[in-house]
Amino acid sequence: MKRYMNSVDPKRLIIMLIGNVFLGMGISIFKLSGMGNDPFSGMVMALADSSGLAYANFLILLNVVLFVIEFITGRKYIGAGTFVNAILLGYIATFFHSTWLDLLGEPQLLWQRVVTVAIGVVICSFGVSMYQTSDVGIAPYDSLSLIMRNKFPAISYFWHRMFTDAFCALICFLFGGIIGLGTLVSALGLGPIIHFFNVSFTNKLLAKKGPQAEEDSISLI
Repeated sequence: MKRYMNSVDPKRLIIMLIGNVFLGMGISIFKLSGMGNDPFSGMVMALADSSGLAYANFLILLNVVLFVIEFITGRKYIGAGTFVNAILLGYIATFFHSTWLDLLGEPQLLWQRVVTVAIGVVICSFGVSMYQTSDVGIAPYDSLSLIMRNKFPAISYFWHRMFTDAFCALICFLFGGIIGLGTLVSALGLGPIIHFFNVSFTNKLLAKKGPQAEEDSISLI
């Protein structure tokens, strides 16, 4: 571990940490809208509610299972960012969601909910751009579609990601989770906005991307 930490650019670690804070903030804003989250977060929230566990605690348990898969089949994607995302993201999202409820309350009107979704898209995309482009580890769930792409290269990454997200959306629906505008926007709209932030901000901030970042820069679709 000490050798690994000495080999990682501290700037990338800081950018990864900031990215996860913004990502958690974005997830909390999606939840605040009441119009659905990204498929994976929505599934976790639905399963957590059904099990009676807190969202953040259930997310860690699920990530342990997914991490075993990542460790066995995609070890090259594991890094500091893997553990930060897997362990802290749920607590970050919960903290911000509680903060928004205390300060603002839930949006009541339709236009307020739509605006909330739009804000969530931008903030979530910004966080994903910083967290993933920092190239210091991929979250267990995000690694699945990359691992599938490596195992079945004839199928593009886009379709592997669509499969995993569609599966999560189905589980979310079956367990009473919210499937709505936020889910649709996450599935279709995050990618282009993440790409915009990659090109216009994060890549410039990093100045130089590593070879794996060039290959594996991905988006939460």
